[in-house]
Amino acid sequence: MKVSIRRRALLTNGVLTVLLLGGAGLVYAQLGTDRAEGETTVRTVTASRGSVTTSVSASGAVESARSRALSFGTSGIVEKIYVKPGDKVAKGDILARLDDTAAQESLAAAKAAYDSAVSDGTDTAQLYAAYIKARNAYREAQRTVAATVLKAPFQGTVTAVNGSVGGQSTGSGKAGAEDGGQAAGGFIELADPTRLRVVGTFTESDAGRLKKGQQATITFDALPGVTATGKVTQIEPVAATSDNVVRYPVTITFTKIPKQVRLGQTATVEVVVGRAENVVTVPSTAISTSGGQTTVTVLRDGRQVRTPVEVGVQGTTLTEIVSGVSEGDQIVPPSTPTGGTGNGLDGRRFGGGFPGGGRR
Repeated sequence: MKVSIRRRALLTNGVLTVLLLGGAGLVYAQLGTDRAEGETTVRTVTASRGSVTTSVSASGAVESARSRALSFGTSGIVEKIYVKPGDKVAKGDILARLDDTAAQESLAAAKAAYDSAVSDGTDTAQLYAAYIKARNAYREAQRTVAATVLKAPFQGTVTAVNGSVGGQSTGSGKAGAEDGGQAAGGFIELADPTRLRVVGTFTESDAGRLKKGQQATITFDALPGVTATGKVTQIEPVAATSDNVVRYPVTITFTKIPKQVRLGQTATVEVVVGRAENVVTVPSTAISTSGGQTTVTVLRDGRQVRTPVEVGVQGTTLTEIVSGVSEGDQIVPPSTPTGGTGNGLDGRRFGGGFPGGGRR
C-alpha cells in the first residue's frame, strides 16, 4: 500500500516536471520569437521637400573698421591730456596738447619777417624771392603751432593713451590709416564703435566658397542669444600658414550691431555659401560615399536597396538630392548597434537557469 502511494507521487511529480519544463520552454521560445520579430522592424525616414543651406564659419575678435593711431605733428613736452581710455569724443575735440612756447616764438619771428617782406613789395626778382621765402616760413610756423594740438579726426572712443603729462613726444606726424584695422603705436588711439568688423581666418577650402557681399551671422562667446548680421567685404589674396594649415583672412563688416557688443569681444562668423529651396531632401547622416559613389538605402517592397544618388547642396542636417530618390521614398538610415553580449543564442547569456525580464 505504501509502495503504491509512493509510485503515484513519483509519477505525479514527473508529470508536473515535464509540464513545467514544457511551459518554460514555450515561454522562452515565445520570447525569442518576439525579439526576432522586433529586430526585423526597419526604421525609416521619408524623403521630403524643403530647403537646404550650407555654411562655413570662423572665429575672430570684434574690432573697429575705422581706427587711428594719433600722434602730434611735431616734437615737444606734453603739457595737457584731456581724455582717458573709454572716453567718447566728437570730431574736432582736443585730445592733448604740447607746450607750444617755442613754437609760438618761432611763429612770431616768422610773422615779423613776412610782414616786412610784404612792406618791401615784389617789384624786383630779388624782392619777390624774399617775399616767397618769408611767406613759406610763416606758413610752416603756423603749421608747427597747430601740430602741438592733437584733435579727434572723427567721432569715436579712445582705446588707449600711450603717454603722460611731462613726457616727451617725438611727433611722427602720422595718424595711421583711417579705414585700417586696429591701429596701435600712436600717442592716442581712437576707434569708431559704430563701424565694426570681424576678421576670421577660413580654411583654404572654405575660403574658396566665399564671395564679397555674402551675408553673415555673427554670434558672441560672452553674449549667449545675441546675434549680429554682417557681410563679406574683403578676402585677402595671400594666405597665412599655421601648423601646415593654409588659412585666408576674411573681413566681415557688421550691418547690424546689437547694443551689447563691445570692441575686443570674441565672435564667430557663419557665412551661408549655398542654398536650395523647394528640393527633395534626406538627412545628411543617411548618405554614404564609397569608391567615389554616393548612395542611400531605399526601402522598396520590403527590401533594402542600395541606390546611387546625385547630391546638391549639403547642409549639416539635410542634403539636397538632385536625382536617385523621389519625394516620399522611404530611406533606411545607418543602423546603430544595440550592444548585445554575443554569448549564447540571439545575444542572450545562458547560465544559472532561464533568463528573466522578458524583452530587452
